Amino acid sequence: MAKKRKLPKIGLLYLDYVLRFFDRSNFKGWPDKIETVTYHWKNDKERFIKEVKRKKIDILVGNIPATAYETFREIAKELPHVRFVPSIETQFANKSKENVTLFCEKHNLSHPKTKIFYDTEEGYRYLEECEYPIIVKRSYGPSNYGGYYVHKVKSEEEAKKLFDEKGYMPMYIQECIPLRADIRVMLIGHKPACAFWRVAGEDMDLTNTSQGGYMTYDGVPMGALELAVEASKAAKAEYWACDIAEYDGKYYILECATAFAAFPYFRDWIGQYLMWDFSEGRFPKPHIPLYNWEELGKIDSSLLRTMRHIGFSKYIPSTDGAYYVNDKDGKWDLELTEESVPEDIPDDTHLRKPIKNEKELPKVIREESKKSEMVHDDLEESEMSLESVTLTELMTLHGMEEEIAVEVMRYIRNNEINSIDELLKLEGIDKQTLKVWAQDLHSRLDVNRASVKALSKIKSVGKKLAEKIVEFRQKHGPFKTLEDMLQVKGLGKKKLDKIRDKIAVK
Repeated sequence: MAKKRKLPKIGLLYLDYVLRFFDRSNFKGWPDKIETVTYHWKNDKERFIKEVKRKKIDILVGNIPATAYETFREIAKELPHVRFVPSIETQFANKSKENVTLFCEKHNLSHPKTKIFYDTEEGYRYLEECEYPIIVKRSYGPSNYGGYYVHKVKSEEEAKKLFDEKGYMPMYIQECIPLRADIRVMLIGHKPACAFWRVAGEDMDLTNTSQGGYMTYDGVPMGALELAVEASKAAKAEYWACDIAEYDGKYYILECATAFAAFPYFRDWIGQYLMWDFSEGRFPKPHIPLYNWEELGKIDSSLLRTMRHIGFSKYIPSTDGAYYVNDKDGKWDLELTEESVPEDIPDDTHLRKPIKNEKELPKVIREESKKSEMVHDDLEESEMSLESVTLTELMTLHGMEEEIAVEVMRYIRNNEINSIDELLKLEGIDKQTLKVWAQDLHSRLDVNRASVKALSKIKSVGKKLAEKIVEFRQKHGPFKTLEDMLQVKGLGKKKLDKIRDKIAVK
């Protein structure tokens, strides 16, 4: 009997304060120990390299955030015999919107007309002559944090005011493709494994489900899937996601990256695919039917988030002669990716101010984001209360995923929250992540900012007293101390003592 080939040593790549996409449970059935290696911010390159070598890791699986991308290009050169999954080249588009544009241009992928300016005067001259509306994005960073840094701009005056206030550099400006919805396509082995429309909410300029839009899995057009497959193959991506716009029968890539929000079952599918790849066929290739999302999308998201290791069998005809089946899955099958090489990365030497490592971050990122990659911008001077936080504010928290933010909002609405630690009950939130969020998400309600609805949710307050508190605040100005609230009719010392640990004056 032939001896089974030795399996490669897998290591999971983690970074401090960054939500983890994979853990060992996503590789169900892998017989050998799966190592973990954590990169710590600030000059950890040499130690990290030594640990990977000491643990004899052959394959390192994990996404790299924008702030560490250049550092890991250097690390990969020091570990030539380690396969990074996704490869460093594949993760090029994760770093910035500039990189997405360069990637699309290099591979001739359909995308909106884009102008990038590194000189303010040159950019402002373009604003004077371009056609409106336009789309303005903050280029740097792997995520738009729920669309918070994407703006539809309707006039030259509005555009100049936006750049004056935000200070975005480079000036990243795209043509505005008219649409009320875009399409998110997620692929495994170049095969679309999940796809859905993201439809804008009422009176919304941009399609973003975290700001009032909604998702639907029905009727995703083949043209969008074909463009996503083309991009995935160009990136040589084991797993990949594209946001695609459709207008007048044409399709355009808006975003693409290896970092994206996904339900646990989807991560399991990626794990199954990677095990097939890593074992050279010792583990079976998973079967993921095209358009499976139309059926799975009928399951409530709160239930779907708890479902793991969903599997599909290939169709096997019965013996009664049913040999013909209308199989929508015939167009693509899972494929192994080609090996990436440095030449796959588009030429970015023309970028005026490339970020060499995580020490050289743009000004829009606060000092502590050198550790946490958290971006605040306009919310920098404000504090969020757990009881009154909005979905948009949640999406600005470091590492927040759209679907988790929705689940957090649902939990807050349906439960009385006494401590931020209660969020640990939700799938996908761990203690380390919650510790980072706690710096900006406070469990005490600011009585000088809270709405009637938020105040009325506090036990012992109710709607009538909440209305009186807000009315008093509007008439007399903000409370300077909690004791000032005793001036509100109906709020006595005993009641104040009952709610004292749930409120604050900020």
